[in-house]
Amino acid sequence: MNKIFVSERAASRISVDRILHPQSVAVLGASDSLDKFGGRIMHFLTRHGFAGDIYPINMRRDQVGGRKAYPAIGAVPKAPDVAIMAVPSETLLDSLREVADAGVGCSVIISNGFAESGEAEGVERQQELIRISRRSGMRVIGPNCMGLIVPHHHMALCSSVVLNTDTLGDGSIGLISQSGALMVSIFDRAKTDGIGLRHGVSVGNQSDLEICDFLEYMVEDDKTKAICLYIEGLIDGVRFKNAAAACRKAGKPLFVVKTGRTEAGVIAAQSHTASLAGSHEAFSAVCREEGVIEAKAPEDMMRAAHYLTMHRGGTGKGVAVVSSSGGSAGIASDRLSEEGLEIARPTPETIAKLEEVLLPAQARNPIDLGGRIVPDTVEITETTTQTLMADPNVDYGIAVLTSMPDYANKSRMIAKTGSESGKPFVVAFAAGAAAEKPREEVRKEGVVFLDSFEDGVRVLSLMTKHDKAKALFTEPASRPRDLPAASAALAGIGTGYQTESEVKQLLASYGVKVAREAVVGSQDAVAVAAAGFDFPVVLKVVSPDIVHKSDVGGVRVGLGSADEVAAAAGAMVKRISKELPDAKIEGYSVQEMVKGEVEVFIGVRRDPQFGPIVLLGMGGVAVEILKDVAVATAPVSRGRALQMVDELRMSPLLKGARGRPLVDIDAIVDAVERISWLAHDLDTRLVDLEINPLIVRTQGGGAVAVDGRATLAAG
Repeated sequence: MNKIFVSERAASRISVDRILHPQSVAVLGASDSLDKFGGRIMHFLTRHGFAGDIYPINMRRDQVGGRKAYPAIGAVPKAPDVAIMAVPSETLLDSLREVADAGVGCSVIISNGFAESGEAEGVERQQELIRISRRSGMRVIGPNCMGLIVPHHHMALCSSVVLNTDTLGDGSIGLISQSGALMVSIFDRAKTDGIGLRHGVSVGNQSDLEICDFLEYMVEDDKTKAICLYIEGLIDGVRFKNAAAACRKAGKPLFVVKTGRTEAGVIAAQSHTASLAGSHEAFSAVCREEGVIEAKAPEDMMRAAHYLTMHRGGTGKGVAVVSSSGGSAGIASDRLSEEGLEIARPTPETIAKLEEVLLPAQARNPIDLGGRIVPDTVEITETTTQTLMADPNVDYGIAVLTSMPDYANKSRMIAKTGSESGKPFVVAFAAGAAAEKPREEVRKEGVVFLDSFEDGVRVLSLMTKHDKAKALFTEPASRPRDLPAASAALAGIGTGYQTESEVKQLLASYGVKVAREAVVGSQDAVAVAAAGFDFPVVLKVVSPDIVHKSDVGGVRVGLGSADEVAAAAGAMVKRISKELPDAKIEGYSVQEMVKGEVEVFIGVRRDPQFGPIVLLGMGGVAVEILKDVAVATAPVSRGRALQMVDELRMSPLLKGARGRPLVDIDAIVDAVERISWLAHDLDTRLVDLEINPLIVRTQGGGAVAVDGRATLAAG
């Protein structure tokens, strides 16, 4: 999402903190009818105990909801902190001008029909909205939003029917959503689960106040312990990255559900890089680097955030399983392992203690409470759960509660004991109607429970990913001392498509080793050029119109003599003339033939939100077939480059799998680091760049870039 350009704004009238905690609110379109937006807003403000001043604005009524009504915002005795606009979109702009003139601090605009409509009229309407905001300094939330829910301030500045409840459910999780309907649905689902919000904010079109305004606030708010986001598009990617970094430093879990995968556009037809990494891949790279955890479902991220606010996680390992069924315990172990979660191995001391009440086979992990050796009259539920969860190798627990004798009481004991362990403990019921009473008992203990083991697996997975991400953080990138000054990257470079030779010169200036070559302008000169190399050699066509040379026979390797080189050049001309008759052949490149163990692909493209991003994958013709790439934002630190190697599914091939030799991973890391700084220095001049392949030799042998291409924009 791109913010519509409008000139610089006047100083803001109000802070984000005051917007979320207003002392006075005006409701434009106020009504007594719960069938109307303005009526529900008035009702919710009163029902939930908002303690500030409420000013109903209704030109036809003297009173609304038992309160004095005002014919216009200008008639209110004191400018309200916040005004919420429940008026038709066609009259919205006139009302907004009045609100701005009245000195209101912030307007919350529920109305739609603006830029989200995709029509010119809607875009222009939103532009004018922004102009009003910026000229006056009045902040705006929306349009096309559902407003604010701030339970601890007893305020639901929102028209959704899901808020027609006695309480709002105070908590410590901050929620920011672009979708208004989804925001209130997440609120309702969380409240049903027993999870409370600190703040719920719907930002809609982000015409003025955007996701990052509220994210930055929640990072600084001591009572917000975790933050959940629903994002369709960002206004400022770099600002988001910085806010995420601040959140990580503050030790607050940050979860996000992100929609909207954007096609890479025209470049995709020419560039492996663009076709392999669109905007979503760049966003995911930022999330990995800053410890933001991407979830697939809003309820999963809210539940994971809840558990982590109750109990900070551990190392990302060691899940304990407690069940009343051997079958459920076995299924749980399989599913957790399949999802990459580690089943904890209790210490001998823990096992010995468990064997006092359980059969040896059940006294490990997972625990089947039915495998007992003591009489049924001896209650083992609490002590068994407590013993297992106290084990130092256990970071998380999950209870799979199937039907069992004394179902309600035992479920309550397991849930209570597990939750008091000081570690995240997920309670999942397997039964349906039979578990109604057990659910009620667990709810009385204030313990959040799930109605599906699969829900528990997803939530545990998010928690372990969060905790593992803390250990993966690397120090910021540091510029290698032998790189040229940043300005040198721009000196003398052209624009548009860059040939292989031009790219190699650029790479070499940044310390990347490249294959030696001789470029000649005619077919007749290739044999003479080849004589200056040790055979065998490589021959490549030079053409600005041919991106993937191997696709049209523009690359020949293993040529053992000058005659073979000359013959290969002739064959190239013949095939290219047939397949690409309009392609301009500028010459030929004779190159040393570099041998190594593996071929690696390194690509860079400029993302409009996050700047240059770097890709690493297995090279050659396999790069787009395998689509096995790791992505990072530039510049890349050595630690992050090493992580990129580890993220590849094919990384075992680089590390001596099945008797293969170790390759020079340090050389790969060095090349990634240097190329990332080149991309950083090129900045907006860079469109895309790729090296395919970088031939990597055995450990200590280095790596050589043997082919490359790039596209540069005008400065």
